[in-house]
Amino acid sequence: MTLAGQVLVLQLVVMLVVLVVVGMISLRQSTTAFEEQRGSAMRSVAEYIANVSVVRTELTEPGATRALAPMVDRGLQLSGATVVAIADVDGTVIASSDPSQVGSQVQIDESEIDDGRGWSGDQTIDGERFVVAHAPVIADDGNQIGFTVAAQEYPRLWDRLTDGTTDLALFLGIGALAGGLGTWWVSRVLKRRTRGLGSDEIATLADHREALLHSIGEGVVAVDTDGRVTLLNDGARTLLGLRGDVVGRRVASLDLPADVRALLSDHDDAHDEVVVVGDRVLVANRRSARSQGRGIGSVTSMRDRTELVSLRNQLSSNLSISDTLRAQTHEFANRLHTISGLVELEEYDELSQLLGSLTRERADLDANIRDHVADPAVAALVVAKSSAAQEAAVRLVLDDASRLPELDRELSADLTTVIGNLVDNAIDACRGHDPAEVVVRVARRGDDVEVVVTDSGPGVAPELRDSIFVRGFSTKPEVLGGRGIGLPLVRLIAARRGGAVVLTHPTGGGARFTFTVPLLTSTPGQVLA
Repeated sequence: MTLAGQVLVLQLVVMLVVLVVVGMISLRQSTTAFEEQRGSAMRSVAEYIANVSVVRTELTEPGATRALAPMVDRGLQLSGATVVAIADVDGTVIASSDPSQVGSQVQIDESEIDDGRGWSGDQTIDGERFVVAHAPVIADDGNQIGFTVAAQEYPRLWDRLTDGTTDLALFLGIGALAGGLGTWWVSRVLKRRTRGLGSDEIATLADHREALLHSIGEGVVAVDTDGRVTLLNDGARTLLGLRGDVVGRRVASLDLPADVRALLSDHDDAHDEVVVVGDRVLVANRRSARSQGRGIGSVTSMRDRTELVSLRNQLSSNLSISDTLRAQTHEFANRLHTISGLVELEEYDELSQLLGSLTRERADLDANIRDHVADPAVAALVVAKSSAAQEAAVRLVLDDASRLPELDRELSADLTTVIGNLVDNAIDACRGHDPAEVVVRVARRGDDVEVVVTDSGPGVAPELRDSIFVRGFSTKPEVLGGRGIGLPLVRLIAARRGGAVVLTHPTGGGARFTFTVPLLTSTPGQVLA
């Protein structure tokens, strides 16, 4: 049975119970009214007959049955009683409207007639219920010589139910009809709202929904039009790092970054929005939720793309190294062509001077970098980036304040990614500008390591300064060449290691990125992240 059908049956049962209760109350009232009214009437008749002189004088005389019969019949006519009788002091019936009762004993029960007092109440006689009244017959000398009896049988159950309330059946019928129509209307509304499903089906769907939502790895968050969270699955709780009871709270009160709260609160559709929560990069899709053409909020699903970003991190590093090797190959090819030409021209003096200059230039560069940077991977990257910068007509300078010890392999790999992305961005920014210069400073500052990359380019537009670390990221395959993901990678590494990356603008123009992460020193010359 559908939920609507169950509600219909339930309400009909409730109506039936109400009608039964009303009927019982009406029956009780009718019975009480009959007992009070007819009991008083029977007592009046009994007292009237008991006070008639012929009854007081003839009751003890022979032939009393014949003499008292007219008075019994008169009492029966006056009261509408079922039975009227006169008995002697011992309770033997002397005269009765029912001749068969003459000579029988009157049922006394709770009557107080033996004490000379009148009485009225209920009695069951021969299985039938009666309202009975007794009145003493007092002789002229003041002695009780008998008593009179007036009894009326209770009407049938239906007669009592309708007695005094002639419209009760009509009222009950109208009430039943109105209740039935109302119940039918409610069942129709419920049927539409529940899509004709039964309660068991609805419960099963709800259980399956809960199991589905909490079993999928993706996060799902539903928010109503008031900005309150109405649903949060386990995946979303883990991805967003939320604790405690979240359902029912406003999104604005959650401990989340401002861009994440804005993403969840908005009710317009969104596709592949990228946000960073802690050390996770999340890609979110938002759809508005509607019911019967009315907006009821939004549902946001999110996927963890941290591993993908890490893979792109490695790919970006490999592509950067490939570009650097290509630049060095191009540089070495040009120099080999020059050497080959000098040999063919037999300009051996010029050849000797060129080789000496190239040797000194490379030796000076290598020595300068080794004096300031002890970590081999970072030093090799700076050397390689020098060639890439030279090919782009950009001057790459290692700041004399650079002092970096040898690092743990994982931290070294992260720093090469950070430096490579920041330097590549800086070279791109300087390309075509005069002067075109990139200054790199890598140094340990107390318990932190700091990377500062400053370029002489045009700087970052004010409207983009708050979004370049997130919105530069893209999930499109065409950005795998390294563009669009550099700064988000830098920010991700900083967040994962408990550091920060900050954009500032030097007085002379350009842009300066400062990357800082904490260090833990283990053995001399070795730094562990």
